[in-house]
Amino acid sequence: MHRRKLLQWGLGAFGAGLVPLAAARADDDIIGAILGGKHPTAPSVPQQPVLRPTPMEAPIPVETRWVHLHNIHTGEKLEAAYWENGDYVPDAVQALNKVLRDYRNDQVHPMDPGLYDILAKIQARTEAKSPFQVISGYRSPATNKMLANRSGEVAKHSLHMEGKAMDISRTWRWST
Repeated sequence: MHRRKLLQWGLGAFGAGLVPLAAARADDDIIGAILGGKHPTAPSVPQQPVLRPTPMEAPIPVETRWVHLHNIHTGEKLEAAYWENGDYVPDAVQALNKVLRDYRNDQVHPMDPGLYDILAKIQARTEAKSPFQVISGYRSPATNKMLANRSGEVAKHSLHMEGKAMDISRTWRWST
C-alpha cells in the first residue's frame, strides 16, 4: 500500500507519535484493512481527533555548525561547534571570542556570530580541513589608535572595534 494512502487516514500522525494510545488500537485495525486491500470502515467508538503537523509546524533538521580557528599571535587553536539545535552555543561562542581577543592587551569583546556563519560557509564550500589563521579579530580602541598612529592606514571607526570584522588567512588542505 502506498504511503499517501496511509497518510490520508491520519497514520502519518500515528507514526510521529502524536496519536494517543486508545486511538492507536483503532488505527491498527485501519492499517490492517488498508494493507489487506480493503477500504476501512469508520470505527464504532468515537476517537480523539488526530493531530496532523502542518509543514510549518514540522521540525526542520538543523545541522551543527563548526568553525576551526588558529590565532597566529597567541598560538591558540580552537575547533568548536558554535551552533546546535537551531541556536548559538553560548560556551562555544565565548571560547571563540576569547581566541579572537585583542592579543595586545588581552581584552575580550563579543564578536558578531554572523562572522562564524561566514567562516562555516567558506569551510563547507571549499571542503578544506585546515583552520582559519586569525591575523586580527577584536581590536580595542587603544590598539586601533596605536595602529593608526603607526601606519596611518587603519580606520578610525574600524569594525574590528565592534567585533564585526576579522582578518584571516587560510592554508588550503583538502581531504582525499
